[in-house]
Amino acid sequence: MKSVKLFIVDDHYMIIEGIVSLMKNETAINIIGHAQNAQSCMTFLQRMLPDVIFLDINLPDKSGIDICKEIKTLYPTIKIIALSTFNQNSYILKMLDNGASGYLLKNATKEEMLEAIQTVIQHKQYLAKEAAESIKENGTNKPILTRREKEILQLLAQGLTSNDIGKQLFISPTTVDTHRKHLLEKFKVNNTPILIKMATEFGLI
Repeated sequence: MKSVKLFIVDDHYMIIEGIVSLMKNETAINIIGHAQNAQSCMTFLQRMLPDVIFLDINLPDKSGIDICKEIKTLYPTIKIIALSTFNQNSYILKMLDNGASGYLLKNATKEEMLEAIQTVIQHKQYLAKEAAESIKENGTNKPILTRREKEILQLLAQGLTSNDIGKQLFISPTTVDTHRKHLLEKFKVNNTPILIKMATEFGLI
């Protein structure tokens, strides 16, 4: 299997070194670089694109929440996993809304990091256990969607086919179908009409 190119953005060098140390013997993970602020991150991305970014929410020059949206707008294929010491509902939802595919706490184990990477590479969403519980405790019963899933949901509601959606979003019909499958799983339904009905009831359309 092709190794996953990982880039780390965190203003604490100890965190970077810790992740590098944990991943050094993982042949499936190739750490291609790191940055300690948003500006360095964006400069690096002009030269090389990772598959996955571990992105700290609190950066010295710009909020990780804002930089997440910027990265996903410029480089939509990159999967972003938020790194944070916070598991508050608001932080989690803002990162997901701005395009993050995952949310890890900085006390994550090596196994959790690897699981998060493999999950988002498969176009699925990964939430640390504490983050998922935080959302549940705050009474958020509606499914937590990524920005791409919201886009596809809106277009499905307009009656567009996978081919039409793919052309509009510049992705393959197969990728659209993968997102549709994940939407069905998140809403716990087995067909698109019911998916659209439930999404409407939740106010997502």
